[in-house]
Amino acid sequence: MTTGMKLKQFLLHEKRAGVDLPYDLIELIHEVSITCKEIAATVSRGELSGVLGVAGSENVQGETQKELDIITNDIMADHLSVSGLVAGMGSEEIDDPIDVPSKERGEYLLMFDPLDGSSNIDVNISVGTIFSVLKAPLGCKETPKLDDYLQKGIEQKAAGFVVYGPSTVFVLTTGQGVHMFTLDSTIGEFVLTTEGVSIPEETTEYAINMANRRFWEEPMKQYIEDCQLGEDGPLGKRYNMRWVASMVAEVYRILIRGGIFMYPYDNRDPSKAGKLRLMYEANPMGFIIEQAGGMASTGHGRIMEVDSTGLHQRVPVVLGSAAEVRKVEEYHSKAEKVA
Repeated sequence: MTTGMKLKQFLLHEKRAGVDLPYDLIELIHEVSITCKEIAATVSRGELSGVLGVAGSENVQGETQKELDIITNDIMADHLSVSGLVAGMGSEEIDDPIDVPSKERGEYLLMFDPLDGSSNIDVNISVGTIFSVLKAPLGCKETPKLDDYLQKGIEQKAAGFVVYGPSTVFVLTTGQGVHMFTLDSTIGEFVLTTEGVSIPEETTEYAINMANRRFWEEPMKQYIEDCQLGEDGPLGKRYNMRWVASMVAEVYRILIRGGIFMYPYDNRDPSKAGKLRLMYEANPMGFIIEQAGGMASTGHGRIMEVDSTGLHQRVPVVLGSAAEVRKVEEYHSKAEKVA
């Protein structure tokens, strides 16, 4: 029985049980968890810490940054750059890769979104941190080049996210299932509370931003219209809609009780394939969802097999309960055949 183990204890237990987990990967995951505890403390203080509101700057995607976007980015970058475990890092908030001093370089590349859902922070809705671990092709020998970061999702060595909600929960996969660790504030440790998360195959819940409906492609419009027809429509069941505008909260709900989350392609800006970032959001969440028995798709194919062409590349995202994701893919494939 491993429930109740602290995060690092659990990872060491997994290694002793035969899971391929290098010690430096265990240490890196543990160090990420430490930074997330610091972020959790910062987020929980809210207005008391004087860090709410807009920072007056934009990130590389042209989005207005919140004060906490910058603060949490610095927490992650400053802590991990001296850990001796990463050769370089990529942040959703920074244009270029983050270099690490040669004497501090390790064997991995860390990609992270330091505060996903930050538009919600001022209204006290759950936000989170997302991360992805890749192997540095040249290890610690040289500063990684941009191409070294541009690996497919299937190359990930670990991925996870932390949701800062009523409780702080660390969700992790190293390719051997998905496990959840809840922060016990009395001891300051993430403790295993759910081992081997499994997403239900079927669902009657979908999450999508209906305000963007007029910009969607026809297959997505048709799928949502059929969901809204309920028992009388071609899908033959009644659906409920959810939308939190925080990917970590949406994915956490799916892991707990099933569902489907969609941020599809829309035509507001034809030069952008989607809203969400492949390296910082779609790939790590896709890895987690697949390891829990779900599917993660662009609507046309597996997210984790998408070729990476840039550090801030965007992709359409459809993920969650496998049977429902397959339905969305079918709507798109039928439209392609007609065309």
